[in-house]
Amino acid sequence: MKVIRNATLADGRTRDVRVGDHGRIDAVGESLDGETFVDAAGNLLLPGMIDVHVHFRQPGYGHKETWGSGSRSAAAGGVTTVVDQPNTDPATVTGAAFDEKADFAADSLVDWGINGGVTADWDPETLFDRPLFALGEVFLADSTGDMGIEAELFREACGIAASEDVVVTVHAEDADLFDTTAKEREDADAWSAYRTAEAEEAAVERAVRVGNEAGATVHVAHTSTPEGVDAANAGGATCEATPHHLFLSRDDLDELGTFGRMNPPLRSEERQEALFERLADGRIDVVATDHAPHTRGEKEASIWDAPSGVPGVETALPLLLQAASEGELTHERVRDVTAANPAAIFDLPQKGRVEAGRDADLVLVDPEDSREIRGADLHSNCEWTPFEGEQGVFPEWTMVRGTVVWDGDSFADHDGENVRE
Repeated sequence: MKVIRNATLADGRTRDVRVGDHGRIDAVGESLDGETFVDAAGNLLLPGMIDVHVHFRQPGYGHKETWGSGSRSAAAGGVTTVVDQPNTDPATVTGAAFDEKADFAADSLVDWGINGGVTADWDPETLFDRPLFALGEVFLADSTGDMGIEAELFREACGIAASEDVVVTVHAEDADLFDTTAKEREDADAWSAYRTAEAEEAAVERAVRVGNEAGATVHVAHTSTPEGVDAANAGGATCEATPHHLFLSRDDLDELGTFGRMNPPLRSEERQEALFERLADGRIDVVATDHAPHTRGEKEASIWDAPSGVPGVETALPLLLQAASEGELTHERVRDVTAANPAAIFDLPQKGRVEAGRDADLVLVDPEDSREIRGADLHSNCEWTPFEGEQGVFPEWTMVRGTVVWDGDSFADHDGENVRE
């Protein structure tokens, strides 16, 4: 058995961590017996990030990202489990579509789950025959996407999810509250002006209310406003925020241009700072990336024609660790929102903590080793990042079920597993 010696855990304790041959943590303690794998003195050992919101684009859009490229990007950023969203081609709304996506996911370097979707054409009977991670990203009243559904179908889906004991992950924006006068503009900020903050708050309130009435467990995706977080909290739902909503604002759009278009859009600096406060004090449960890559050519269009979405799976944990190094977050908070909380919310008892019996999904970092984020250094197919020039603390290595899949320089062969099988 191999032992990681003298590692500093998120809570500040110094411990040895012994990894068994079965790919799980065998023991956490002091002066453990075993072959020394690495002396981690001075370094931080964290559970691997569980990113419950990625778009790896296959099937249908492999020119933007593949399960191979996306999972390499994940591993290099300290992400050891990803959950893919249903808006691929075909959309993951039937059992057959789930199986097709699972065939692509077999190329993943990290562990994975697949979310089912809800459309007018969905087939819950065959979909729930599969090892589904959750229902999500369910688009509630989002008229700009071809996966948007009306209230009665959302209510029906929540009821079925409740009977199947499956979490419903909701994309909450009320298109009736979008500001159509913004469509007269062509500047990069027009998208943020169009998809208003009020549209998010109203949709979160409605989604949580309907979910509660149906007895469903609701998780609100990518809350971009403090009001959205507060509405989720008030209704007893869990919620996530993305790195781009936590670290970027509308003030960055002059530089980002259409590369800063996403759904929900960037908000004012005041709202961004209030969102970060809710991350620091515990009101945000999860940080998930909504990793949604597009090529440069696709993003180099008008604000109304460019696709929405930005990459983020490789930079999320480094950005949070940088914030911790600057005293804005604790390492325990980083651990909780990236690993412990997602594992608890989505029922992954084998993941999320550095504890005996859990999967040896581990990330070693030097908390003092900060470097500049550059798109050219990242591993996503899209080769750009909205965080160009920012600082991040990147992994020394990333381990998935006892195998080092990223050593800071190269990747190792490894087969990611479906976390629901």
